[in-house]
Amino acid sequence: MKLDDCFELGYIVKTHGVKGQVVALFDVDYPEDYEELESVFLLMAGKLVPFFIERIEPQAGAKFIIKFEDLNTIAEAEKLKSTTLYLPLSELPELDDDQFYFHETVGYQVIDENLGELGTVKEFYEMPNQDLMAMEYQGHEILIPVADDIILKTDKVAKKIFVKMPDGLMEVYTQPTNRHEEEYDGDEDYSEEK
Repeated sequence: MKLDDCFELGYIVKTHGVKGQVVALFDVDYPEDYEELESVFLLMAGKLVPFFIERIEPQAGAKFIIKFEDLNTIAEAEKLKSTTLYLPLSELPELDDDQFYFHETVGYQVIDENLGELGTVKEFYEMPNQDLMAMEYQGHEILIPVADDIILKTDKVAKKIFVKMPDGLMEVYTQPTNRHEEEYDGDEDYSEEK
């Protein structure tokens, strides 16, 4: 299994008890969808290693107490702290037609309701306050906020994302700035250093 074929489920926060249990935080929209897991992959030394789950107990706040098979001591569990958990992309829950997973839309054509065809989706940046969709447009990377009033719909068959670009957003990335004009206010002798 390769990392590109998986999605990040969460990570191991700490050990729990003395019999090899760990507490994991599932950093996904619907943690309850994963209460019946039988196995996960842990990223260890750059490789995905399968771990089979003997028991999983949901806790508050998207946390789960997990007992892995063949892991029976606190010392063994301690080695797993801060390790990232992965699942195959095939384990992602089905979404409604108007919803999408970020990885699915890389390469899709971006169509604006006023400007028409713009460019293609390169990748997504998951930021603390706002996720951003990066689009390749005439040699520029344009960052588009992922919001319902901007990303209108996705056509998975045609591989297109329909958007309503905010006024001025394209210009922010495509218009050259003239720093000399911005910095010179006319009241002082301004000359560029050579």
